[in-house]
Amino acid sequence: MKKRLFTPGPTPVPEEVMLRMAAPIIHHRNPEFMEILARVHENLRYLFQTTQPVVALSCSGTGGMEAAVSSLFGEGDKVITVNAGKFGERWTELVQLYTGSSTEETLPWGSAITPERLKQLLKEHPDAKGICLTHSETSTGTASDIKTLSAVIREHSEALVLVDGITAIGAHEFHFDDWGIDICITGSQKGLMMPPGLALVAISERAQERINEPARKPSNYYLSLKKALESHAGDDTPFTPAVSLVIGLDEALTMIRSEGIEHVWKRHESLAAACRAGCIALGMKIFSSSPSFAVTPVWLPEGADWTEFNDALKHDNGITVAAGQDAFKGKIFRISHLGYYDELDMLTVIGAIERAMKAIGLPLTPGTGVTAVQKAFLGK
Repeated sequence: MKKRLFTPGPTPVPEEVMLRMAAPIIHHRNPEFMEILARVHENLRYLFQTTQPVVALSCSGTGGMEAAVSSLFGEGDKVITVNAGKFGERWTELVQLYTGSSTEETLPWGSAITPERLKQLLKEHPDAKGICLTHSETSTGTASDIKTLSAVIREHSEALVLVDGITAIGAHEFHFDDWGIDICITGSQKGLMMPPGLALVAISERAQERINEPARKPSNYYLSLKKALESHAGDDTPFTPAVSLVIGLDEALTMIRSEGIEHVWKRHESLAAACRAGCIALGMKIFSSSPSFAVTPVWLPEGADWTEFNDALKHDNGITVAAGQDAFKGKIFRISHLGYYDELDMLTVIGAIERAMKAIGLPLTPGTGVTAVQKAFLGK
């Protein structure tokens, strides 16, 4: 049985990328690798739509988040974090660790902060040095309007705008420079169609100035954006990079650039809409009030037991989806359409969900979900 991965990280890896990574290893301090790294840096700027540096760190996306917080803020700095899920919560935990406290705005899972509430927060905390936002909250499949939120921040505050774009970059329209973002992070195992192991961090001029302030005492070593920026200027890295992953990233970014970033964004929007249509046709409710184009969480079908349903999906059909997290474990599941997916993949996963529902005895008219997906792609 062919195994198919529908989780929001790791996501499927194209054969072209795997083959590039399978080539004999090369040394990271020679012209051959530095030429590859220079091309990766240029294509990362295209991916983020920026003229500013995007550094590659050998760690997961969480490492990129920690590098940003620890490089920009210190003890006593006021930083606002927006927590509407597992990864907004992670912003809070990192800020608390490096500043000693955090000003946290907690929202119900499945919802996104409004521009009006953000404006009010900025008035309440005019001394905030940073705002930490999540573009696509992976745990809830919820997207925030980063363009509008960033505009509100830039109009009413001098705070730096930090964005967790880990499941947004490559799935949602994103313009780092035009939207006035200061930090944005993604991970290799998401929209970049790579195995885990790289964090990519875009850094604005304002953020670079903060990082390079003479009075700033470093609180990190390996995760130093200051060191990363210094090396980036020479298309180099401060420490031994994950050489094979960078080589694979070169191939993945070439594929994205060949498709065109605007088309990549539209493809994800189309896949997400079809996936939601299929789930709704099968009687399932969408979890988020502001759905992401990267991942669709849905409530379990009425009467379904998660363990039985998941076993039928995974062991009988070779389909792996992501479970719910924290309070929603066993209540929702999450279907990824992030990265290396196409229209036939959505037909496959919805077809497998139909088979799993049938296997555990849920009422079902076969083809209901698949028909809804097909209509979404082909027109009613």
